[in-house]
Amino acid sequence: MSEPIRAHEASGRYFTAAGVRSFVLDHGDGPAVVCLHGVPASSYLYRKVLPELAGHGLRGLAFDLPGLGLAERPEDFDYTWSGLGRWAVAAVDALGLDRFHLVVHDIGGPVGFELAAALPDRIASLTVLNTMVEVADFRRPWSMEPFAHRGLGEAYLRLLSKPAFRVLMRRQGIADAAAVPDAELDAYVDLLKRGDGGRAFLRIMRGFETTAAKQQLYLGTLTGERYPVQAVWGARDPALTLADKGEAVRRAAGLEEVRTVPGKHFLQEDQAGPVARMVAELVQRA
Repeated sequence: MSEPIRAHEASGRYFTAAGVRSFVLDHGDGPAVVCLHGVPASSYLYRKVLPELAGHGLRGLAFDLPGLGLAERPEDFDYTWSGLGRWAVAAVDALGLDRFHLVVHDIGGPVGFELAAALPDRIASLTVLNTMVEVADFRRPWSMEPFAHRGLGEAYLRLLSKPAFRVLMRRQGIADAAAVPDAELDAYVDLLKRGDGGRAFLRIMRGFETTAAKQQLYLGTLTGERYPVQAVWGARDPALTLADKGEAVRRAAGLEEVRTVPGKHFLQEDQAGPVARMVAELVQRA
């Protein structure tokens, strides 16, 4: 286990929800803010954001979805967005969270929309970071597409070395390369392949539910007046672009604008302070 992963594990705790053992980072006191990760990430992605939220008087939580990070990877688990969403409902119950603010990112968007659709009266606000809501016509970015295909995905994952992942992250994920040391980027690969070589991750990548019914469900979580919604975008994301995916969220939520930071897809890595501030501002308004 590398030093970044040891430090990450030491800063959180394990818990069990719906029979699956997982891991949660839990920092600060005050209103709860649940931060959902996507792929190929885990709660590790929010390790910088949660202390910033705590500095704003908030309790920030980020847990690992099954199959990723330090969570278990059951063979018989439903790794679709529906299955991960049901597990997220069990997770917030297991963590004793009644009403909470929600932050979603990447495929944590669809998973979080599943959670919000199931528990609308418990959502206090929703912050949407670089994700997709119009899923019916969603196409995976070129860097993720190979994982969706049997055989090719397994080979691609085996060839995903740490140096190759660093190049990929600095090209698509992180605007300020100096903000994330190599060892911290390498931890993503170790956490992705931990235990099962990444087999559960491949099942997640093949479990996308890009249907009209899911799109309608997810759009519904952004409309109405049950809770305030905002969109915060890494404006330089080359995969889930501001002009396309960000604008789709703005339209769905009826927002005047998408708030932006000078980041790429993984804006939590080099824009943790601004992201936390914008979340805190929405919590204050809510």
